Amino acid sequence: MELASKDLIHEHEAILFALKVLEEICNRIESGKEVPVQDITDLIDFIKLFADKCHHGKEENFLFPAMEEAGIQKQNGPIGVMLMEHTSGREFIKNMQTAVSGSAMNKPEFVKSARGYISLLRSHIEKENNVLFPIGDVKISPSKQKELLEQFEKFEDEVIGKGKHEELHKQLHEFNLKYLKTDH
Repeated sequence: MELASKDLIHEHEAILFALKVLEEICNRIESGKEVPVQDITDLIDFIKLFADKCHHGKEENFLFPAMEEAGIQKQNGPIGVMLMEHTSGREFIKNMQTAVSGSAMNKPEFVKSARGYISLLRSHIEKENNVLFPIGDVKISPSKQKELLEQFEKFEDEVIGKGKHEELHKQLHEFNLKYLKTDH
């Protein structure tokens, strides 16, 4: 059986990689090295489009409602916690963007917001991968799983555009070459 969670876990890997890049940018800023503001805004745009709009969009519009339908609690439950964390993540993204949008970058504010975002998302992904998704994998029927995967694909095409997913992965590869130089 194909599981919707596998698609999301695969996206989590890309998001975690983007967080490594963001962390390296923070390290460089803190050690007094120059980081092109364009790289930072490009990475924020990647996070907004890939992590928030596309990935969180799939969870909020399709997976979480299917989980709720399958009996997983939203209010005072794991889905509610994930939704609150999505909201917190958006606040960090907004703060990062504000810190770089002025005539002079507010480096301390950017680093503080970026490190908050990194910490939140790493913990968030850990909870989804190891707690929430396995519960959903058991509770959501195989036919509903298939339907979710189809909805994810359609959502990607409509929300971020055909071929954009691949373009975003190419952008991550370029960040890797510039900032991490790992075998990504």
